[in-house]
Order: sequence, then structure tokens, then C-alpha cells
Amino acid sequence: MSATFTKDDVREGLKNVYDPEIGVNIVDLGLVYDADVSDTGDVLVTMTLTSLGCPLGPVIVQEVNNALKDLPGIGDTDVKLVWSPPWSPDMMSEDAKDELGMW
Repeated sequence: MSATFTKDDVREGLKNVYDPEIGVNIVDLGLVYDADVSDTGDVLVTMTLTSLGCPLGPVIVQEVNNALKDLPGIGDTDVKLVWSPPWSPDMMSEDAKDELGMW
């Protein structure tokens, strides 16, 4: 059995996960670096947080897993937190910068 969804579908699903402190989704914030989809439907999301000591990190990781569970054919999901490259506001999408008034 092969996955019936793509990396783009995963990224789209992750747009439903918001950083609770900033109020912008994690994709537009630039926190999601990659999403690997295996042939069997397992997903590995490689992402970072806005800071190393982010107190809501575990909540965001759980929300990532929850956001993906309804993808058709989804297998296991895993989140790998990385700190390199470190996140900066430059990684945000233009939409996120507009939303936060960062110009």
C-alpha cells in the first residue's frame, strides 16, 4: 500500500497548527523545514521552534501529530525538532509578516 497524500498535503494540514503565543500557523512562521512521506504513509516532520526554551514545544508537537491523523492512508507520524538552522523572523512567509505587521 502506498501513501495517498503528498508532502504538499502534509504542509497544508500543518497550516492548521498555530503557535499559541504568536497566533500564526507554523508553516507560515517558517518553523516547518521538511516533511518526508514514506511509501507506506509514515510521515516525519522536521521542524524547529521560535526559541530553544519554548515552553509550548510539547503542545505544538502534539498538535502537529493531531493535524495529520486525518490524512487518507496516514501511517505513523513523528516530529524531529532541530535547532540548525536556528529560526529567525526572516523565515516567515509574506502573509505572516503582513499579519504581524512586520515591515
